[in-house]
Amino acid sequence: MTDKYNLTKEENIFSIKKNLTIIIYNSAKLEGLNVTFPKTGAILDGVNVGTLKLDDITCILNLRDAWREILNNLDTKLDLDYICYINSFVSRNESLKWGVLRDGKVGISGTDYTPKIPVKEEVITELSKIMQIESPTLRAIKLMLYGMRFQLFWDGNKRTSMIIANKIMIENGKGIITVREENIVEFNKLLSEFYTTGDDLKITKFIYDNCIFGIEI
Repeated sequence: MTDKYNLTKEENIFSIKKNLTIIIYNSAKLEGLNVTFPKTGAILDGVNVGTLKLDDITCILNLRDAWREILNNLDTKLDLDYICYINSFVSRNESLKWGVLRDGKVGISGTDYTPKIPVKEEVITELSKIMQIESPTLRAIKLMLYGMRFQLFWDGNKRTSMIIANKIMIENGKGIITVREENIVEFNKLLSEFYTTGDDLKITKFIYDNCIFGIEI
């Protein structure tokens, strides 16, 4: 896979920071939150938005904290421990447990696919295989989709997986992966197909064509 962007790490970080509110808003909408872009910005600015549910506000603030951790510690090794650590930000006070692998069964709405309970050693082996992919963009997409399909955590799998994928993108200057509001329906349709079949060809192409952004240098 050809990378769409070839930026320096500094250029990529600048792009992320400049667009962090819209990136968090996109993630919130992907989760189905009933929030507007101005209200997302207000929450991130510390303004009390009384018309929103506490759970929605918590989700947005958790996303903010997870992104802060990523941007402040880009040199941290990307391994299972770190992915769990990021989930501890994303799912804090939202999930049955956070920051640890799921130890019980879950279902996924819209599909008959049931992910098995994660086994730490198997997850580590699979992550090692993914991290050997040469193209940073493809590596990030594969890691993101793996985390989403196998539901490593009780909650926050899409959010955690996308943020971790973007760690790879930022480190290598390859832009940002984010699903814009107008692409959510199609993304979720393809994600549901991927859950069912395990074939990531269609959704990988969709992400590459529609969900990767950066600055033109």
